[in-house]
Amino acid sequence: MNKNERASSVLKILNHKYPKVPIPLKHKNQFELLIAVLLSAQCTDDRVNKITPSLFAKANNPIKMKKIPVKTIYSIVRPCGLAPQKSKAISNLSKILVKKFNGNVPENFEELEKLPGVGHKTASVVMSQGFGHPAFPVDTHIHRLAQRWGLTSGKNVKQTEKDLKLLFPKKSWNKLHLQIIYYGREFCTARSCYGIECKICKTCYPNRKSPIKTKKA
Repeated sequence: MNKNERASSVLKILNHKYPKVPIPLKHKNQFELLIAVLLSAQCTDDRVNKITPSLFAKANNPIKMKKIPVKTIYSIVRPCGLAPQKSKAISNLSKILVKKFNGNVPENFEELEKLPGVGHKTASVVMSQGFGHPAFPVDTHIHRLAQRWGLTSGKNVKQTEKDLKLLFPKKSWNKLHLQIIYYGREFCTARSCYGIECKICKTCYPNRKSPIKTKKA
């Protein structure tokens, strides 16, 4: 089975298993999504979803958020980890959004990635889930699975994103990156399967007998 055949099998299995995929991070507007994704760095979605209601009750837009002291933001987001950096980034990006974008979240990668605390992956999630533009956010989990399934050389998340975009139809990207995340959490976790147990791994590599080690991003 070559790489294109593996990609076709992966897409078929995921579409059957997850015909519909909810967005993991709870939000009511693009600003809330941006903040939630920023907070999710090195933190689980479940924990973020427990924390954001308290934060958004105080401020669910940049006009309100910029007025909240960083100390107050920090006290709320502290359980997410990296709280000092994240609280400052939330405050500073809110001020920029008000000053430069009239309180709106910019709808392009270039401006999003200039915001404090916002990298390419965060921008990709906002463009995909917030605005509906084709994007393929790749985190360490998708990076690991793409290696297990033989879809990438696995050097880094940037290369993995490039490889996946070449393998899958553009119209599938927004749904597919979520399908991969859900499948990984349920069947092909970091500490199980190891490339030999789940349906996708068995389909892609039916003759694989030994666990494989994946390269970290």
